[in-house]
Amino acid sequence: MDKGMDEGLAHGLDHVMDAWESGPAYERYMGRWSRLVAVRFTEWLDPAEGLRWLDVGCGTGALSVAVAERCRPRAFLGLDLSEPFVRAARATATASFVVADATALPVRDAAWDAAVSGLTLNFLPDPAAGAAELVRAVRPDGGTVAAYVWDYADGMGFLRRFWDAVATVDPAAAVALDEGRRFGTLCRPERLHSLWTEAGLAEVTTAPLDVPTVFAVFADFWDPFLTGQGPAPGYVASLTPGDRDRVRTALAETVPREPDGSVELTARAWAVKGVRG
Repeated sequence: MDKGMDEGLAHGLDHVMDAWESGPAYERYMGRWSRLVAVRFTEWLDPAEGLRWLDVGCGTGALSVAVAERCRPRAFLGLDLSEPFVRAARATATASFVVADATALPVRDAAWDAAVSGLTLNFLPDPAAGAAELVRAVRPDGGTVAAYVWDYADGMGFLRRFWDAVATVDPAAAVALDEGRRFGTLCRPERLHSLWTEAGLAEVTTAPLDVPTVFAVFADFWDPFLTGQGPAPGYVASLTPGDRDRVRTALAETVPREPDGSVELTARAWAVKGVRG
């Protein structure tokens, strides 16, 4: 690995805190898939109408929109630690959004019928504390607590292809930054089930949520990795132009393409839900 790649890895490790700071960049990179899986999640929950909903780690509003359109909430509040994401959510959905920490929610105990969290738990420094806050927020006579996370280890096809390509040209970065290695333990149904059970929830169930990720051409696949949002794009942004081209070439050589040039893969999330008894 040359000096530029060494410097790229060091810079990438400095940014391993997974900062999410731009709504438009997130939408280009992950938002289109986040919205698909949010719809699948609400279909799986199949809740009654007229509930009071809390969306923790609302991001740019993917799950918020799905809840508003499909669940007809009586009340709704979205919260996220990223102020730029909250601004983006406000522009996306007609609802209330505030900047807040998922492990210290500014809400009263037992004030909500459903507390949900999409694609957030694995980014929390203490997922158990996040689960406990979700439980605290819902009513104790049957309030629903549910969440979902990407299956980074096995189910996120386009990210798996990306990090496998990185491993061929920069193995140290792949070991350090690959979300499959970093989040693989939490983002599994067994661990999510345990997390919910340990939080005191009953009737805990898990389910896979699969959505298609279809890229029109390879550029549609690669260009979102240039946004700088999240671990993979953050790593790409840290590279020299030459090293970036090497990663792109390795990826282009391994990504499967249809006869029309499109790239058709699948993204899987794992969902968990339980009831506060």
